[in-house]
Amino acid sequence: MSDEQVRLGELREEIDSLDHRIMELISARATCAQEVAHVKMAANPEQDVFFYRPEREAQVLRRIKEANPGPLPGEEMARLFREIMSACLALEKPMHIAFLGPIGTFTQAAALKHFGHSVVSVPLPAIDAVFREVESGAAHYGVVPVENSTEGMVNHTLDMFMLSQLKICGEVQLRIHHHLLVSPEFRDQEITRIYSHQQSFAQCRQWLDTHRYGIERVTVSSNAEAARRAAKEPGTAAIAGDMAAELYGLETLANSIEDRPDNTTRFLIIGREAVQSSGQDKSSILVSMRNKPGALYQLLEPFHRHGISLTRLETRPSPSGTWAYVFYIDFEGHMDDEQAHKVLAEVEEEAVELKRLGSYPIGVL
Repeated sequence: MSDEQVRLGELREEIDSLDHRIMELISARATCAQEVAHVKMAANPEQDVFFYRPEREAQVLRRIKEANPGPLPGEEMARLFREIMSACLALEKPMHIAFLGPIGTFTQAAALKHFGHSVVSVPLPAIDAVFREVESGAAHYGVVPVENSTEGMVNHTLDMFMLSQLKICGEVQLRIHHHLLVSPEFRDQEITRIYSHQQSFAQCRQWLDTHRYGIERVTVSSNAEAARRAAKEPGTAAIAGDMAAELYGLETLANSIEDRPDNTTRFLIIGREAVQSSGQDKSSILVSMRNKPGALYQLLEPFHRHGISLTRLETRPSPSGTWAYVFYIDFEGHMDDEQAHKVLAEVEEEAVELKRLGSYPIGVL
């Protein structure tokens, strides 16, 4: 045997040994996770115990990224641990996660990125249906889009928070890459129609005007629905992502056709329970102010005075009356923090209504 073959044989034996040790450690971690579940159930025999702790998982993933020695990037290492935690949690009770469907949407990709692949994904046809599924207890958590870096806020999601008692329990950001997809069966045919969601058309407007000007653009309920149609109809194409392309067996005519290379969508995790502080948190509120001069200044001034940074301020029409408005605010920190507590007390004195939507860990992955 050559020196190369001898060395490769030694390295493969070392890899096999490491794989065995990794398997033993993962099994030990899973056993420990089961013990945690048993302790919780024994301490709360009459209650529906929540095994998933968003703040705890965020702390673990942050620690993994910070302690990662390489050569794998910290993000990749955290994703591996995300899947290990997802599998361990599913041993006791797999979580049901509702998302804006159908199967193959970017919202499903965000759900799997946040919760891992060991959850039960529940596709639903509309954002309000996701809220109802979680409110009823049929799903443990829901995932809904809230803003895109190109097209701004998803107003339907904001409006649902005015009506719902659900809490925001987390956030996840997903880089959105749109592809022009066709069925292999119809690849050589002239494209006369393109299907996609209205947000995707907006995010690819410049590319479409340059490369597919004059072709009919048909808006459908989701990119996955666009892919489903393109898979069956000759002379059509779809704008969708990798998951939808794989699900419906489509080929790519053009990659990453979004107008902005940093195109990102932020999704919110909604649930029924408040989340404790993780150390690096964000909070969201809805505020209805009295219609008088200086109302917006009165709303924002306490945040400035107490040194709390706002990350989002949006205005939505109030359902209570014409020309009345509700402010949606994201700010850094947890509502249980002393400074945040002072600010919200001051705001509440001046506001018609203050609704605390929740505090949650800043997205790690």
